[in-house]
Amino acid sequence: MGQIATFVTLKAFESMELIDIGANLTHESFKHDLNAVISSSIEAGLSHIIVTGTDFKSSCEARTLCRKYPDFVSATAGYHPHVASACDTEAFALIRDLAAHTNTAAIGECGLDYNRNYSPAADQLRAFELHLQLAAETQKPLFLHQRDAHDDFYRLLSKYRGAVVGGVVHCFTDSERALRDYIQLDMYIGITGWVCDERRGTELQQLVSMIPADRLLLETDAPYLLPRTITPKPSSPRNEPRYLLEVASTVAACRGVPVAALAEETTANAKRLFDLNTPITGEP
Repeated sequence: MGQIATFVTLKAFESMELIDIGANLTHESFKHDLNAVISSSIEAGLSHIIVTGTDFKSSCEARTLCRKYPDFVSATAGYHPHVASACDTEAFALIRDLAAHTNTAAIGECGLDYNRNYSPAADQLRAFELHLQLAAETQKPLFLHQRDAHDDFYRLLSKYRGAVVGGVVHCFTDSERALRDYIQLDMYIGITGWVCDERRGTELQQLVSMIPADRLLLETDAPYLLPRTITPKPSSPRNEPRYLLEVASTVAACRGVPVAALAEETTANAKRLFDLNTPITGEP
């Protein structure tokens, strides 16, 4: 499927528009060639990238990229569950300030990760609830992370669902049960290059067809999760937003739909959730 997907990508996307709703462009691996990465993304058909903030430093750097590429980049602001222990009241006040800016498209990356438990569960739960409260206050969507923590995650998200405008469960790789729960909460589902992995993505390849067309979003999570279906294989293991084309082609094949239709649907979904149709006119 890799060779077919790559051929379709290169030919079909010349007149299409895609949005990468999650890329870690503040990662050290992009420091030396970010301008080239942005240029190659535009050449590949991307119209917008949302840069992920995972702590105060990366959230500030993401906002800096918004100022540098104002028509092409938006940002999120938040504390990843891995660093939830650092998210005390004073630290979170800084995220609250960033959230007020018009180019902050979402609150997060936030949520729960019991797979690695780099922060204790109690700290993760406390930090997650702070983000949920901020999303309710600002009426900005959530950029969510959940790994091996579905029950606690679902419980807290359900508690605040009526107060928040919505959000995306980023880099979804969980079970059918979890997927149905998130769809029942009317959340968006973000699919990454995990779906292109013949070793660990087979279950996800089956589940993507269950996602309603108006709740599907695409992302690279660059520099992570380089799609394994790319041919020829890139010389660098670093993932980039331009490879979102490969994710789109694989998802379209799994859903049995034309890649052009998938691109149109997911782009419309991203614009709707993150309010990307509203021009950014300056700082608040």
